[in-house]
Amino acid sequence: MLILGIESSCDETGAALYDTEKGLLSEALHSQIDMHRLYGGVVPELASRDHIRRAISLIDTVMEKAHKTRKDLDAIAVTEGPGLAGALLVGTSVAHAIGLALDIPVIGIHHMEGHLLSPMLASDKPTFPFVALLVSGGHTQLMEVQALGQYKLLGETLDDAAGEAFDKTAQALGECYPGGPVVSRFAELGRSGVIELPRPLIHAPNFDFSFSGLKTAVMNAIRNAENPQDPQFKYDLARGFVDSVTDVLVTKSIKALKKTRCKNLVVAGGVSANKQLRASLEKSCRRIGAKVFFPPSNLCTDNGAMIAVAAAAHLKDIQSAQNTKSTATGFQIKPRWTLNTATE
Repeated sequence: MLILGIESSCDETGAALYDTEKGLLSEALHSQIDMHRLYGGVVPELASRDHIRRAISLIDTVMEKAHKTRKDLDAIAVTEGPGLAGALLVGTSVAHAIGLALDIPVIGIHHMEGHLLSPMLASDKPTFPFVALLVSGGHTQLMEVQALGQYKLLGETLDDAAGEAFDKTAQALGECYPGGPVVSRFAELGRSGVIELPRPLIHAPNFDFSFSGLKTAVMNAIRNAENPQDPQFKYDLARGFVDSVTDVLVTKSIKALKKTRCKNLVVAGGVSANKQLRASLEKSCRRIGAKVFFPPSNLCTDNGAMIAVAAAAHLKDIQSAQNTKSTATGFQIKPRWTLNTATE
């Protein structure tokens, strides 16, 4: 079964072709980073307009790469939420227009479920049950996953997500949006232990997170520095920040594995590409006899492949896809949609 995946929830337009027997055939992604960098963050209206310009051409690109035509498609998967309302409208309207024209089903996918299942795109795939640490731009969550569609929220951020903290730390250091890549790069040049920062809620009995206080601690360190423009100071501060975030995420993840008695940990979302986090999680999981799984490095951020593979996981065959086809001519988006209700 050939599935076209479309992702347009925020500032990246993604398309991909996934074959349920052969795997990922092709994928294409357009990032709006250069455009939004001028404003220090995502501008929703500009994001929506850019999705309109890119969606069809990206779909054509993945078709050409895989030597397929739209008539070869059996189903279309599209991000239905959560995300920016205008951005979601672009992807879903394109998906449903193509679905209506070809008389094939359109499957709405939860954006975070796409991230959660994205390690299925790797050669080493996780098996159920597992604990999932989801660390994308606006989300930091720990989920207990017993099976496909059986998701229990263990804990989430009470304020800033880890990705947002990376962006604000980069901004405090005088660097551009997005913050993840630059802070991670600075951290590789920094020295651990030179600048100690707090580990918010690391010893709390629950699985919730909080990173707003860490952001404040970074700003205080900059204000109190003798020479905040010194490159080595920036590197050491970035290392202190990354060490703090990593310690919190790793500690909570290991605690969740022990509580649920799961032996598999899935880590997905843009922050999962951070080298320090990956190394620390792998080391900590080995220590307790668990295994950690990541999506391929080039598929950590938002992309159409994760949306397609999530749909494939729900659709056993073409007949099950046909059974999901709605007779209604309209469609819906869900800008605010919690993952534990995604299959209800």
